[in-house]
Amino acid sequence: MAHHLIGTRRRRAMRLLALGCVTLTLAGCAAQMAYRDGEKLVADGQVEAGLVKYREAVAAEPGNARYKNAFLQARDRNTTRLVEQAERELANGQAAPALQNYQRALALDPAHERARAGLRLVEADARHAVLLADAAAAFDKKDYELARQKTAAILSERPNHEAARLLAAQVTEKTAAPAAEAGLSAAYKLPLNIEFRDASLKQVFEVVSRRSGLNFLFDKDVKTDQRTSIFLKNSTVEAAIYYLLVSNQLEQQVMDGNTILVYPNNAVKLKEYQEMTVKTFFLANADAKVVANTLKTILKSRDVVVDEKLNLVILRDSPEAVRLASRLVALQDVAEPEVMLDVEILEIKRSRLMDLGISWPSSLGFAPLQTAAGGALTIDALRDLNSGNIGVTGVSLVANANKTDGDSNTLANPRIRVRNREKAKVVIGDKVPNITSIITAGASGGIASESINYIDVGLTLNVEPTIYLNNEVAIRISLEVSNLVDSVTTKSGSVAYRIGTRSAATMLQLKDGENQVLAGLINNEDRTSGSKVPGFGSLPILGRLFGSTRDSTDKTEIVLSITPHLVRNIQRPAQGASEFSAGTETSFRRRPDTNVRAPVVMPATVTVTPAAPSPANTGVIVTPLPAAPPAPPVQ
Repeated sequence: MAHHLIGTRRRRAMRLLALGCVTLTLAGCAAQMAYRDGEKLVADGQVEAGLVKYREAVAAEPGNARYKNAFLQARDRNTTRLVEQAERELANGQAAPALQNYQRALALDPAHERARAGLRLVEADARHAVLLADAAAAFDKKDYELARQKTAAILSERPNHEAARLLAAQVTEKTAAPAAEAGLSAAYKLPLNIEFRDASLKQVFEVVSRRSGLNFLFDKDVKTDQRTSIFLKNSTVEAAIYYLLVSNQLEQQVMDGNTILVYPNNAVKLKEYQEMTVKTFFLANADAKVVANTLKTILKSRDVVVDEKLNLVILRDSPEAVRLASRLVALQDVAEPEVMLDVEILEIKRSRLMDLGISWPSSLGFAPLQTAAGGALTIDALRDLNSGNIGVTGVSLVANANKTDGDSNTLANPRIRVRNREKAKVVIGDKVPNITSIITAGASGGIASESINYIDVGLTLNVEPTIYLNNEVAIRISLEVSNLVDSVTTKSGSVAYRIGTRSAATMLQLKDGENQVLAGLINNEDRTSGSKVPGFGSLPILGRLFGSTRDSTDKTEIVLSITPHLVRNIQRPAQGASEFSAGTETSFRRRPDTNVRAPVVMPATVTVTPAAPSPANTGVIVTPLPAAPPAPPVQ
């Protein structure tokens, strides 16, 4: 009974083992079939369907590195292709297909950060479209300040937004000088004719207030009874306020859309009233430390923070200084010029070999033959030496008639893309180990150690381009060709090498696409060796029959051909972007709009007599324009 129970258990275990083997075999076959189907679908362009099959193969055999690698490579290639296509569509204003491609990429790889960022860009694109429409409407209404603000809001988030960039350029063309604050722009542009002779400051600001509708508040330290004179014709409210402030050492602080605070222009009051703005510049191309140094030098800004890891600069300064900083950063944060260097290095080797003559034996050897039994020779055996048991060696005669010509070309054709004023290096060859023994003095007589240094042997090319605005490229070239000539082993066992070197260094200046060939690195080797019978080998003609001569000639030349192709060059900025007003040495105060205006029609002159005129002046003449209707804004 026990034997029967044991046999039953064994049979059951065998059946389970066989079932497991069959299951594993079927799983392996299913994985292999899924893998093959996935390969076929990917090759036919049905990448997403192929990825599904790859997933099935990986799920069937999780430990198969081949299946997993194929799945990851196909997934990464497809997600990259979808994301790049979505970015192109989004740049062309096609938000719907871009959204679809981003979603397809995330369906394949939910953790793809570039696709997630693209989705956020699509969401922002709708908001940017509204801002762009508002900016275009404001531009059509000639409200250039509002259009500038709308386009600046778009470009701060997406600097490569083409439509916003073009509209911003049009706004810049229309208004060369910075526009006034949004709430004051309409009042600032009102035309004004004003004439005051030795009038109080308060009275002048009161007339400007009645004309423009602006409110003026005065700090307690402002002397409102201070006498001033101003004469402006065909001017604006903005110019009148600006010249009044400048001529009386005053400064202004905009409180709201129609209220201005006037205070003395001194360090204490500036620190008390002047508002500060914090601006973060995310740099795409320029180095953050270079930009920060520019802001500190030009704007004298002290609160500048540099984040080298994120390549950004944070600035805290007055609004006028921040506006100037934005223009300076726009000039510096441009893509570096790049050039593609098409280099062709040709090694031409010519070899000639002439081997002609007869090689006579140089020596004859006589030796007794061994005994038949193979044993050693004895003295008795030497007594019986004769011509029958003495062997002769070295009897051979060779006739040489050989001529070999060989031409071999070794070509290297690297293409190097280099940034402006950056160095590039190309090495083609081997690294030869050079072993050096070092003996250190010690108590036991010295300790020996070895160090290995690797020496580059072959071809080394160093280039450093400098790109100019006229599409010319200056290239500093250094070419070195080295070869291993011989190795020397010292008494201590160190190995040293004798290396032959040919090098050239020069400076070229070529136009875009111009080719230049450098040659002349030539190495010539002429070798002659011979073997002759003494006396007979020196005869003029018959000497060839009594000797052999070997003549070899090797000539190697290095030719370098280089052609620069500009990938990107420096773009000259517009005149308004490269040259603009920056205020005075002590203040970045914005100047008024200086565009030429049409003459203003003068109304009837109103004479206002002060309560106590000075002896030298008879009164104050004020000729403001009527408040309505206002003149159209100046284009």
